[in-house]
Amino acid sequence: MNWELLLWLLALCALLLLVVQLLRFLRADGDLTLLWAEWQGRRPEWELTDMVVWVTGASSGIGEELAYQLSKLGVSLVLSARRVHELERVKRRCLENGNLKEKDVLVLPLDLTDTGSHEAATEAVLQEFGRIDILVNNGGISQRSLCVDTSLDVYRKLIELNYLGTVSLTKCVLPHMIERKQGKIVTVNSILGIISAPLSTGYCASKHALRGFFNGLRTELAAYPGIIVSNICPGPVQSNIVENSLAGEVTKTIANNGDQSHKMTTSRCVRLMLISMANDLKEVWISQQPFLLVTYLWQYMPTWAWWITSKMGKKRIENFKSGVDADSSYFKIFKTKRD
Repeated sequence: MNWELLLWLLALCALLLLVVQLLRFLRADGDLTLLWAEWQGRRPEWELTDMVVWVTGASSGIGEELAYQLSKLGVSLVLSARRVHELERVKRRCLENGNLKEKDVLVLPLDLTDTGSHEAATEAVLQEFGRIDILVNNGGISQRSLCVDTSLDVYRKLIELNYLGTVSLTKCVLPHMIERKQGKIVTVNSILGIISAPLSTGYCASKHALRGFFNGLRTELAAYPGIIVSNICPGPVQSNIVENSLAGEVTKTIANNGDQSHKMTTSRCVRLMLISMANDLKEVWISQQPFLLVTYLWQYMPTWAWWITSKMGKKRIENFKSGVDADSSYFKIFKTKRD
């Protein structure tokens, strides 16, 4: 075999490898670091057992599913949200389906906008379990309205709930973690904390603020390598977040959240979150295509991203005005092309 033939074979192998990786990426539902951790990293079943985990926004959606999956890992759970009866329902199911006893689950009602209550809530958790190993900042609310139709009160509520409420609770828990020199602060952000989209100007602002805050906090905690600060950025997920989204006024929410079947399942999203937590990843992107691709473009090729987002944004507004899920057409178009 001569050298020229060998070089051609190597080039062909490299091309085939590139094609395989491209096909894998087109079917990916998380960033490459996260998927590598899923394949080769530490298992949540090994790393998270026996920890005390405080989950806000635990009464529905991602927070509820997170509680169910954590309950099977043998952790001690603190479930917080405003709706006590929904928290009790989640607790019952955790006890039925998980590996927990009554003493392992604390229902702790919490309003993130009532920042004056956060210190007392933190003390209640410490009194019950003696420590907080993981704080999962999951509470929040979304938005579906055009800026021109949205009152300032909506923007104020989004910042107070999504951003200031999360910052306040984190500040209450942080001294305890610094004292112990260990802990995990996991914040459920959003793909819209990296990119931006129409109908969500206030929501995007609150999520961009969260990303900036926790990235800054991570640098301040460089002297405490045992304290991990993680940003979890999901894309569209099957939940009631759209149904509960604020509209143009704080008293209005979206009446119809449309068909959610095209979005990532909540169970898959939470599984990837647990993998991120087990492997101490600083930021992860959890989304199906095409939003995962758009996120990579925003990160590495912003000029292209602006052009694509402007095209996608027009369709998103059209979907919203016609009463269907704002993002549904993107998934259908991409699935058709992929298949």
